[in-house]
Amino acid sequence: MKKIRSNKAWLFVTPALVLLGFVAVLPLIMVVNYSFHDIFTLDTRVWVGLEWFEYHLRSSRFWESFGRSICFSAIVLSIEIPLGIAIALFMPRKESLLTALCIVSISIPLIVPWNMIAIIWKIFLAPDFFGGILSIFGFEAMWTMNALQTWLVIIAMDVWHWTSLVVLLCYSSLSTIPSEFYQAGAIDGASRWAVFRYIELPKLKGVLTIAILLRFVDSFMIYAEPFYLNAGGPRSSTTFLAMDLGQEFVSFEYGPAAARSVIYLIIIISVTWVFKMTANSRESKENHHRGR
Repeated sequence: MKKIRSNKAWLFVTPALVLLGFVAVLPLIMVVNYSFHDIFTLDTRVWVGLEWFEYHLRSSRFWESFGRSICFSAIVLSIEIPLGIAIALFMPRKESLLTALCIVSISIPLIVPWNMIAIIWKIFLAPDFFGGILSIFGFEAMWTMNALQTWLVIIAMDVWHWTSLVVLLCYSSLSTIPSEFYQAGAIDGASRWAVFRYIELPKLKGVLTIAILLRFVDSFMIYAEPFYLNAGGPRSSTTFLAMDLGQEFVSFEYGPAAARSVIYLIIIISVTWVFKMTANSRESKENHHRGR
């Protein structure tokens, strides 16, 4: 029987594509358009070409914020990814009440509203709470005036909030590994590291790619948590890229804000593309070695 090829299945995707066009494509077109204008009001615009892009790229403040954002993303990724894998490895995999309690407990930070995270951590670090205990180790009551301690708080806050995502992704992937694989490893006398290297890690590669990309994009554009925690202080030492963008929007500087948004988008797309190409190159090399 001859198969009939048809593209009618695209009709089911059409509503989602239309919705995506309204919520993503049209706003993006408007932002790109605004980036080439000096906007006095939304109805009064003057074409300035690439002026706002040159302004940002020549600004030392932009590159300082960029450096802080890249540094922050690198730090939290280097903590959250290994920590998330380790926690997922130690979680029980058999269906039981303990497993359910572990998953629920791990998921709690993810359901906390983003605008409440900084408030919760300020309460945690109050002198009459954990702040009093941390003072024994040199943590100051006025930690908001210390750049290093403010950085440590923001990093700890992000690790507390988002490591759960990495744990859940890794745990879901590990739970799909057949028990026969572990039995074969035990028969061969494989060490715990060998089991992780040759059985568990290959299974985790897919979800780790997703986790790294999600966490990079989110951490690179972090705004609400450090802003509510210390407003980018002290002395702008925790002012990240997205916080500068927020300040421009609040100041009704739509042209510079739009140009900054486009630059951010280009940076994120470039990093994502490089990451994807690197992952594809490694995968093709592995497939080539396996084919020999």
